[in-house]
Amino acid sequence: MGDADGYFGERVAARYDEDEAEMFRPGAVDPAVGVLADLAGDGRALELGVGTGRIALPLARRGVPVHGIELSRAMAARLRAKPGGEAIGVTIGDFATARADGTFTLAYLVFNTIMNLTTQEAQVACFGNVAAHLEPGGCFVIEVMIPELRRLPPGQNARLYETRPGRCAFDVYDVATQAMSSNYYRVAGGRGEFATIPFRYVWPAELDLMARIAGLRLRERWDGWTRQPFTSESGQHVSVFDKPVS
Repeated sequence: MGDADGYFGERVAARYDEDEAEMFRPGAVDPAVGVLADLAGDGRALELGVGTGRIALPLARRGVPVHGIELSRAMAARLRAKPGGEAIGVTIGDFATARADGTFTLAYLVFNTIMNLTTQEAQVACFGNVAAHLEPGGCFVIEVMIPELRRLPPGQNARLYETRPGRCAFDVYDVATQAMSSNYYRVAGGRGEFATIPFRYVWPAELDLMARIAGLRLRERWDGWTRQPFTSESGQHVSVFDKPVS
């Protein structure tokens, strides 16, 4: 399935908004956009893995100039075709290393997208790349899941997390390497399809160390976009790192 667009080529891009419809609902989008707009202030925002514009477009409508980095030309084309999409500049490339022009008061990486970088080296490089883009005092926001390893019985490495008519999905974990994959079965029009996407899960403390290596520091960590406290029972976190002024 991988090609020049990575794992998000035309077949995935064509139905991405439909497949992830829950994440496009106002209840999922509005709280995130509100937090990001506050952090951006009067500056520019950089979205890593901008995709089809789920967050970038409403953030731009809030008056925040947004630029995106996106590996998949197919996803970027979907963004450009939407109302307001022409105002979102997109740099095509790997967000661990690709450079955009200018500096930003905010960079953000949401919806588990840090895990699309499948090595620790690439994730560390991403933090360094963000630090190079940020103005002093700027923020880097990451939204990512907590690996659900506690749900795995001894000897089991897979967790089914979605079943609906014509579709099921499950994650497979390798706890020795932090490698994982999300796997999807779909039946439509009498035809079956299977897709698998590799990831590398990453722990909060590991992200904190990556930030320190890049010269950033943890400012806040919440359970979600409504700023609930992060606890040992949290299934995700939103972490805000900043670049010191001096």
